[in-house]
Amino acid sequence: MTSLRFLSSQVSQSDSLDSCEGRCGYGTDNNFSCQCNPSCERFKDCCSDYSELCKSGSTSCKGRCGETYNSDNKCHCNSKCAQHYNCCSDYAELCDSDGGGGGSVITDAEIKALSELLYILDSNKASASELVIDPQALVPDSQTSSQMDLSPHRLFQYLNEEVLFSRPTYTAFLAVLDNYNRMTGQTEEFTPQQLVEQDVFLKETMSNTELGRELFAFLHTKSIYASEVEFIQDLKMMWFGLYSRNNNKMDSSGFEHIFAGEIKKGKVSGFHNWIQFYILEKNEQMNYFSHSFNGPWTTYPDVLGMQFMWDGYFKQVGSAIIGCSPEFDFALYSLCYITRPGKQCHLSLGGKELIIQTYTWNNSSYGDGKKFIGSAFPATPRN
Repeated sequence: MTSLRFLSSQVSQSDSLDSCEGRCGYGTDNNFSCQCNPSCERFKDCCSDYSELCKSGSTSCKGRCGETYNSDNKCHCNSKCAQHYNCCSDYAELCDSDGGGGGSVITDAEIKALSELLYILDSNKASASELVIDPQALVPDSQTSSQMDLSPHRLFQYLNEEVLFSRPTYTAFLAVLDNYNRMTGQTEEFTPQQLVEQDVFLKETMSNTELGRELFAFLHTKSIYASEVEFIQDLKMMWFGLYSRNNNKMDSSGFEHIFAGEIKKGKVSGFHNWIQFYILEKNEQMNYFSHSFNGPWTTYPDVLGMQFMWDGYFKQVGSAIIGCSPEFDFALYSLCYITRPGKQCHLSLGGKELIIQTYTWNNSSYGDGKKFIGSAFPATPRN
């Protein structure tokens, strides 16, 4: 909670008792000539700038820095919003003098440096001898909606399953991947064994790899997580917590949407994972059409923006990091969502830039107002 000293400072800076600057959400205070909480509308004593600065429709932190938490607000401007992934877009610029969430400011340079380290530590990525792809037809952005199959061959020409799929992180990922119903509007229900598989996946990818431990260490030094237990538990809720995309059914999660893929309103929704693509293509449920983007990397991991038909449902542009390990995919998306929720996240892999776009799920939350992952994917430039 904002201290009285801070509040007094705000008042003296604005040199007025008739403004809501720095006061949104506080209780009635007769020292002020007008009020800045929901009750003021009933008692007709709101400050003139109450609607602009404090109403739930406001998406700016102007005048709201340090306000108390109000669940009616679309975004927030208090010291805990960063760790709950629900800050307003200008929070860092206007309020975050000491790095919201109790930690220090996380700069783009730090995120890029960490992504380079994770890139180096991805010892489970596929090598050129273990994975061979054939991207074939390259189409301009104007043709991505044509639904034309311009590639006569499969995208994935060869994968050494015996080597890659026997590794613990791949085995754990595959066990979780097939636990979902791709149709939105149908409740997801998990058996006790499937819930265990979620825990095993988190343990194998985040606790048992140097890559995952490095991600935690970084976030720990930034005071985002006090312990590894807290880190793992938050990832579990963030990624596997269920919410509704359709028909008020608990039918979706960040993991399902991004890694397994979904069908919504007759189209493929999400689906940004190369292993899922490979499995479906191998089982003749996936028809690769073309690609509209091929990243600058000459070794794995690489990035493709693909057009494809998934068992009768079309995806206009499905971007994915190709050839990386499950832990690398999961770590990059987690890093970007935790540090840049609802924004573009600028990474560096082998000296080349990768942008991850993240989205928060704003229709429901977990814990103390934290936001589930809505989506995350490589943002491919238009060509």
